[in-house]
Amino acid sequence: MEFYNPDSVCSEIIDDIEDLISSQDITPKERYANKKAVTIRAKRKNVKITDDDGEEVEKKILTSVIPGTQRVYVKTWGCAHNNSDSEYMAGQLAAYGYNLTNSKDDADLWLLNSCTVKNPSEDTFRNEIESGQKIGKHVVVAGCVPQGAPKSDYLKGLSVIGVQQIDRVVEVVEETLKGHSVRLLQNKKENGKRVAGAKLALPKVRKNPFIEIIAVNSGCLNQCTYCKTKHARGDLVSYPPEEIVERAKQAFSEGCCEIWLTSEDTGTYGRDIGTSLPELLWKLVEVIPEFCMLRIGMTNPPYILEHLEEISKILNHPRVYSFLHVPVQSGSDSVLGDMKREYCRKDFEHVVDFLRSKVKGVTIATDIICGFPTESEENFEDTMTLCGKYEFPSLFINQFFPRPGTPAARMERIPANLVKKRTKRLTDLFNSYEPYKGRVGETYTVLVTEVSHDKKHFVGHNKFYEQILLPMKENLLGKAVRVEITGATKFSMIGLILNDEKDWEVCSKKVKDPIVEGRKALQLEKQQKEECLNNNLEQYLKYALLFLIIAFLTYKML
Repeated sequence: MEFYNPDSVCSEIIDDIEDLISSQDITPKERYANKKAVTIRAKRKNVKITDDDGEEVEKKILTSVIPGTQRVYVKTWGCAHNNSDSEYMAGQLAAYGYNLTNSKDDADLWLLNSCTVKNPSEDTFRNEIESGQKIGKHVVVAGCVPQGAPKSDYLKGLSVIGVQQIDRVVEVVEETLKGHSVRLLQNKKENGKRVAGAKLALPKVRKNPFIEIIAVNSGCLNQCTYCKTKHARGDLVSYPPEEIVERAKQAFSEGCCEIWLTSEDTGTYGRDIGTSLPELLWKLVEVIPEFCMLRIGMTNPPYILEHLEEISKILNHPRVYSFLHVPVQSGSDSVLGDMKREYCRKDFEHVVDFLRSKVKGVTIATDIICGFPTESEENFEDTMTLCGKYEFPSLFINQFFPRPGTPAARMERIPANLVKKRTKRLTDLFNSYEPYKGRVGETYTVLVTEVSHDKKHFVGHNKFYEQILLPMKENLLGKAVRVEITGATKFSMIGLILNDEKDWEVCSKKVKDPIVEGRKALQLEKQQKEECLNNNLEQYLKYALLFLIIAFLTYKML
C-alpha cells in the first residue's frame, strides 16, 4: 500500500514559495497608495533626556522582561474613579508578578495616573514625569491628562494607557521596560458598541484594604464650559447592574467593609441602558453584610431631582451612609447658565431642603468655584448667601482655572487678586461656624476604616459619614464600635470607645485573596487563549491538507 505524502505533493506543485507571487501582482506600495486613512507609526521614539547638569540620561533597556524582577511605583492624582483605576492597574501588575513599591528610587518604572480638573494637579504631574526621566526611570502615564490631550509636548515618547485601556497595563509596562513607546487611547467596545471600561472583576491592590471603590459608569451627560474631564471620559456609558453587584460581593469576600460608588456623575447612572441609580442601589443593599456600609458618590442636581423620593428612602437604609455630595458651583443663576450647569439655584435648594426634611441628620457636601470669568460681585454675593443659608459641613472651595480647550478658557478672566479675595471671603464664612458644636456626650455606632493624615488616630464614620477620631488600638480597623463623643473640631469629632474588644463587630471576613484570584484568572485566560490557538491551528491544518489533496487531484486530472 502506498501512503499519501503531502510533502511530495507540494514539491510537485510548487518549487519555491516565492512562486506564489507573480510579477503581475499588485505591490504593497500600490495596495496602500489609495488608503488615505492608513498611517505609519514609529514603534520607538528616541527622545533625549538630560539631567540638571545637562548630561544625557540613559535608561536601562531590557531585552526581555521576567515578571517578578522589576519594581513598579504607582502614583495617583484626582478623584475616586482615578484611584480605582490605579488599584486595578496595580492589581494586574501584582498578579502578573511585578513588585509594587512605595519607593521612587527603588522602582524600575513609574506609573503615573493623572487628573485634568485643575492646572496645579497637571503641573505636578508634568514635574513628576520630568523628575523621573532625569534619573533614568521608565515612565508610563495614564488618566485624564494624556487621554484628553495626548499630543502635549511633555508626553512625547512616553507610553500612554487610556482611561478605557487599564486592563492592558501589563503589556504596556513590559514593552516600556524594553524601551518601546506604546499608546493605547481607544475606546473599549463590545459587539461594536462602546462600553464603560475594563471589566470590574479584575484583580486589585487597594490603597485601603477595607474600602472598595466601584465605578458605576464613565463619562457624563453635561457640557460644562469649564470642565476638561469630559474630553477624557466622554459621554455617559454605564456598567450593567449585575456586574456592579457581583463586584460588590467580590469585594466583601476579599475583606472590604465599605463600598464607595463613584463616577463623573453618579446620578446619571443607567440612563443609557434603561435603568436608574435607585434601581441599582436597591439591588446593592441586598448584598451588603451586616455592619458594612455603602457611600453614594457625587451627583449633579439635574439628575437627582426626579429620584429624590427614592434616594431619601435609600439614604435612610441602615447600611447606607446618610451622605450625598451635590456640587452647586455657584449660587447665581446667571453664572450657572454661563457654566451650562442645566439647573438653577432653586433646583439645588429643593434637593437640599427635601433631603434634610426626609433624612434626619443627612450630610450634604457641595463645591464652589470662585472667580468664574462672568462672575460679578452681585453673583458672588448670591453664592455667599447660599452657603450662609445652609452652612454645609463639607464645602470644597476652588478657584477657577482655565483648562485648555474648554469654552471658559476663551473667556476674559477676572483679575487674580479679586479671585483670591472672593476665595478668602468664602473660606472665612466656612470657618465661622462649627458643624459639630454641641455633640459632646452623644453616642454613635462607628465603622473604623482609615488612618488620619497625621498618623495619630484611626478614623471612623457614623451613619451620617461624619469623621470621628479614635485611639489607635490594635485590631480596631475594619470593626464597628460604639463611641461617645468627647470633643469636636471644625472637621471632625473625637470619640471614646464604649464597648470591650470582644464586643467589637467584625464587618467583613476575608475569604479570598485578590492577587491569588487575579493570578488564577490570568492563568485561566492564558489557558483559554492557548486552547483557542490550538483549535485554530488544528482547523488550519485540516483545511491546508484538504486544499493540498484537491490541488493534487486537480493537477493529476489535467
